[in-house]
Amino acid sequence: MSDILWPNGYVPGFTDNYCSNEVIVSGVTVEELWPLLNTPHLWTTYYANSANTRFHDGKGPELAMGARFYFETFGFPVEAEVVLHVAPVLGQAARVAWHGWAGTTPDDRLDVHHAWLIEALSGGRVRILTQETQVGKPAQALALARPNPMINGHQDWLDGLVAAARGAV
Repeated sequence: MSDILWPNGYVPGFTDNYCSNEVIVSGVTVEELWPLLNTPHLWTTYYANSANTRFHDGKGPELAMGARFYFETFGFPVEAEVVLHVAPVLGQAARVAWHGWAGTTPDDRLDVHHAWLIEALSGGRVRILTQETQVGKPAQALALARPNPMINGHQDWLDGLVAAARGAV
């Protein structure tokens, strides 16, 4: 199985917060899942913790390498830029990752690397992995919160994505 590709400064274990969520499911395909993840305005149809998605610079409606976009999640207004984009190709994992940021001062600045990987497995199964690392004082607070809002929120995103691909949303 494939791994997330981490940029310098965002490697798990060297950041203020890290979360990882994964599901392996059958009954859906990479090709059914990809447009639901790669089109931010669809996120709100299956993930309640996402709002007000929009693109900058006339880009969109789908994510693409270098595209700048905005969304709100976990109470943060997030500006983001796609830093990795590999659409589905037979035999390799589909990938999308963005650098996101919120805040402007040392007390409220949050920088994240949020990565997704979707890959076909044997037996008609699909693996969906999402991992995020965070840097900044808000990340330090999130790392201490129990229950962990990042783990729970990203699990809701995964579950909603699968349900949407199955037509259950």
